Amino acid sequence: MASNPTDIRALHVAPLDIPLFEPFGISGGAQAAANNVLVTLELADGTVGYGEAAPLPAYNGETQAQALGVLRGAQHWLAGHAGGDWRRAAADFRGRGGAWCGSAQCAFELALLDALTKQRGEPLVKFFGGAGTELETDMTVTTGTADEAAEAARDIRARGIRMIKVKVGGQAGPAHDLARLLAIHDVAPDSPLILDGNAGVSRAAAGELVRGLKARGIVPALLEQWLAKDDLAGARALGEESGWLVAADESVTSADDARRVVAERAAGAINIKLMKGGVAAALDIVAVAKAAGLKLMIGGNVESILAMTGSACFAAGQGGFDFADLDTPLFMAENPFAGGFALEGGKISVAHLAAGHGVTPKN
Repeated sequence: MASNPTDIRALHVAPLDIPLFEPFGISGGAQAAANNVLVTLELADGTVGYGEAAPLPAYNGETQAQALGVLRGAQHWLAGHAGGDWRRAAADFRGRGGAWCGSAQCAFELALLDALTKQRGEPLVKFFGGAGTELETDMTVTTGTADEAAEAARDIRARGIRMIKVKVGGQAGPAHDLARLLAIHDVAPDSPLILDGNAGVSRAAAGELVRGLKARGIVPALLEQWLAKDDLAGARALGEESGWLVAADESVTSADDARRVVAERAAGAINIKLMKGGVAAALDIVAVAKAAGLKLMIGGNVESILAMTGSACFAAGQGGFDFADLDTPLFMAENPFAGGFALEGGKISVAHLAAGHGVTPKN
């Protein structure tokens, strides 16, 4: 019997190691290179789609070896599998290992959706709803000294990027973070600041940092996941006591997590990352957040232009995203891909993409 053109013929998996200009540091540690995974998915009619897994050990413990293992383990049963009902295919993948590695789940779903939308000549942004084609991204100041933070902020503004995200938390303590934030504010006083703790700020340190910022008249645009991911009561108190917008990131990897955040009034925004659990899970989280009136942020791990373009298509297509953190291609010393979103200053556009996400390997 002839196969359906949307059946999956093959899944190819390879390490994707991309050097960074300098280590990307967050509260849980630093990563010297993007140790990711490239997925190439071929449909029965020969259409090819590409996906990327970007595990980040310091973020949630996932490793390149784990992502490679899950994806290679799927190669045998995916051959000949129906791909046209992408949500069913995604659920099958999740049940056979994807639940244990969100970045692998994301890579498979992104590659499948790229292939399916290419097959019918549809831009991925339109598939996701076509609400818009543009976003404004921030750029990140990673962990380091106050002088390094000031230098990074100058570079960000010189690029024409308005919004600055700053990694805070970890063992250095709130006095160290406050010095860094003051240095950034001195060189970029009109830049909105997103302060990202990656669940590495204690309640006591959070209180000290809030008091220090208020004493100096600095009002952040967003406090992103300062406290431990299960400390929803603390997150609610942080928002109430500071009066500032709090976003959940590590706290939300599923729609059930999002519903708990809503029920506990633990955040006014949610950071959506396709790498946390894949595209289907991200769509379900967006639905919960929008129904509850929460603000939305699109973010990612240390991802190349491939995965970041997929996320840009997702957020622009869905619409309603107030914050975007899609800057990690700017930290990479090499770009092994052609195509992807266009970036001018902080403005991301996917309007030019004709089919799929538009990113292909150069070799």
